[in-house]
Amino acid sequence: MRSARLLGAALVAAATLLLTACGGGGGDPLQQQPQPPSAADTIRVGSANFTENRLLAEIYATALSIRGVKVERQFGIGSRETYFPGLRDGSIDLVPEYTGNLLQYLDAQATATAPADVYAQVTQKLPPPLKVLQASPAEDKDAVVVTRAFATQNNLTSLADIGRLCPTMAFGGPPEFQTRPYGIPGIQKTYGCTFKEYRSLDAGGPLTVAALRDGSIQAADLFTTDASIPNNDFVVLADPQSNFAAQQVVPLVNGNKLTNPAVADVLNLISQKMDTATLTDLNRRLDAPDKPDPAQVARDWLSAAGIG
Repeated sequence: MRSARLLGAALVAAATLLLTACGGGGGDPLQQQPQPPSAADTIRVGSANFTENRLLAEIYATALSIRGVKVERQFGIGSRETYFPGLRDGSIDLVPEYTGNLLQYLDAQATATAPADVYAQVTQKLPPPLKVLQASPAEDKDAVVVTRAFATQNNLTSLADIGRLCPTMAFGGPPEFQTRPYGIPGIQKTYGCTFKEYRSLDAGGPLTVAALRDGSIQAADLFTTDASIPNNDFVVLADPQSNFAAQQVVPLVNGNKLTNPAVADVLNLISQKMDTATLTDLNRRLDAPDKPDPAQVARDWLSAAGIG
């Protein structure tokens, strides 16, 4: 009986995933039909299911609306494996993307890491009619982070400076960072750095932040838009050899929806105005105790940036 229930649950889950990938939403998943494309004069804006991506999608949607473009919102779709098929079948028109992860999705064997190289390969490998518009300076990617005191004491600004210290340093991060090619193996290969110890903690979470703050580790893997970095005055070490692939925020759009020049114009303007410090600050605002409305945060930023 237990096996039969597990099998039934697995079949329902699989059916739900397939239907979701086709763009359906709401109601009985076994009754859903693939979502039809949006109207020709409408941009259906989607997002992945995490706070930063939803906010970027809201910024896109609000800015397009201000410019007179009809917009539909479909946020929180899920992972790339779920929303990318929707982009291909036309049930989603626009999502905020990250260049490095998008390239790895398109080509698991891709080795480009520098921003221009990653962007160029993404443009080459995207299936028609999908296009990426202007990439933003804003990135949300892995970074090696140390405390301000440790950086000052050891005159550290870059991973290129760290090799002499690595044998004395404990490094902390999520378990997978110890084996991923761009993680500890990549740092060792690119910068000749072999840490004394690796401590498996969490993915940019409170365990890693606390261990770095109390000195039980001397370096950590955090994400560049993590508000804990400025909140604790941590220092992100530069990566001059591009061990970590570029993860620039970029609009990924159905090219058939670019006939109205206002669409590309306003999305490119957003990319020009958005950098990593700005995105970090927006994430910090969303994490405030009063939990502000993301739509209001988006409107406030667009107004301050002179876009809306």
